[in-house]
Amino acid sequence: MSSRVPPRTRQSIIQFPDKPARGEVTRFCLEHGISRAEFYRIRQRAVVEGPEAAVLPRSTAPGRPSGRTVKQTEDKALEIRARLDRAGLDAGPLSVAAQMLAEGLDTPSRATLARVFARRGVVTPAPDKRPRSSWRRFVYDAPNGCWQLDGMDYRLDNGVKRCILQVEDDHSRKILASLVATSENSQAALDVVKMAVARYGAPAKFLTDNGTAFNLSRRGGESGLEKYLKRLGTVPISGKPSKPTTQGKNERLHHTLQKFLDANRPIWTVKRLRLLVEQFVDYYNNARPHQGLSTKPGQIPDMTPTRAYEAIPKALPAPAPITADTPVRTVTIPHKPSPHRAEPLDATTWQADRLVIYGRITIARTYIQVGTRLDGVTMHIIFDDHTITVIDPDGVILGAVPRPEPGAAAHYSINPHRSGRPIAVDVPPGGTITVQRLVNPDGEIWICRCRIRVGQSLAGKQLTLDVTEHDITVHDPDGNILGVVTRPADTDPAARVNLAKTRHPNT
Repeated sequence: MSSRVPPRTRQSIIQFPDKPARGEVTRFCLEHGISRAEFYRIRQRAVVEGPEAAVLPRSTAPGRPSGRTVKQTEDKALEIRARLDRAGLDAGPLSVAAQMLAEGLDTPSRATLARVFARRGVVTPAPDKRPRSSWRRFVYDAPNGCWQLDGMDYRLDNGVKRCILQVEDDHSRKILASLVATSENSQAALDVVKMAVARYGAPAKFLTDNGTAFNLSRRGGESGLEKYLKRLGTVPISGKPSKPTTQGKNERLHHTLQKFLDANRPIWTVKRLRLLVEQFVDYYNNARPHQGLSTKPGQIPDMTPTRAYEAIPKALPAPAPITADTPVRTVTIPHKPSPHRAEPLDATTWQADRLVIYGRITIARTYIQVGTRLDGVTMHIIFDDHTITVIDPDGVILGAVPRPEPGAAAHYSINPHRSGRPIAVDVPPGGTITVQRLVNPDGEIWICRCRIRVGQSLAGKQLTLDVTEHDITVHDPDGNILGVVTRPADTDPAARVNLAKTRHPNT
């Protein structure tokens, strides 16, 4: 091999006589351990390239190594990395690869980019760092299977400190709500969770640390947030004490957020802090492919949290525990007309579903307050030209309110607690009002301070009732009369009637 011939031997070959004696070349090659072909190859190179070039061996490396990224691609990767780093965004190999892929460029692998960054001196190699292949990930199977909440203290340039609370979905890593609060307190935690529930419904589980603002179960108490979640059917859970890795997804999210905020300093006002948090949430949810959503460690991410959240059906919480015999109190408050569109009046009965937001549902220009404990619960509404009836997910009627005239609006309050009176229906003198009631799981209906039992065989069925000043006629779903009940006077106690024992048509 020509690369093994030392330079001194090469010099002797170049200076060898042009017309040597017979056998002299053979003896020279034997003495120096080279072949005659190598001897004449070196002499020919000296003639073509010059004696100086022939003294040094040729490089055996290929002109363009197959494993080496072209310089233009490396330069573009370094440019993107610098741009991401200046913006305060993750600028590791996977983040750079995802950005190159989004810009339609030739994208090297994560390992190739890591070698390029190390060779160009923009990162410090860490061979002792734990490899990604050894990571053990745990993720819930569906969106809303579990949410995480944690707070991060951040100090503005004027010395003011604020706490940034964020609710994150465990499955998709989507930020569901953010709130800049004065501190990590129970009211701020409740506010940010209510924001998330109003937008995305209630989760099946809710994970926090053991801070006093979040979860007091390990201290033998119950926080306001825990009480609120349990009313929604959500199971509040907490991590082990002194084990922040249990909430690792939220901890990692705050690391990314803090890097973004630091890159956008100075931040003098809380208003600017809120604006930057909103910008970060939009980028994080909708533009930035999340590495944690890759199916394999080291794979270039291509799924954003919003896409992952919307890809499969969401998990549902357990039904909220609402009693079947819940009485209500109806209060009418004058209210100016609202821009909400009223449903058309071209049929006798309509049905709709409404999500409770901040303790209220809105339908047909009617605002019905049911209490903040029902936030995030979807109510079923049955209404006609005269009455709006609110039914919970278990089929229990929470109350009925009059429907305002077309063009008008009204505000009512239904108290879904045991205290108060049962549902009242205003009947004009000498008139009759026909209403519908859904039979609760116990086989009963409530109306006009009457608790009427019709039997569990009709549970979930909608019955028609003709209400007058003095009595109530109950019809089954086929129109047959189940019975006639006398209405109690306002001064009399509430009545309990059992029609299940005497049920037969045309009673």
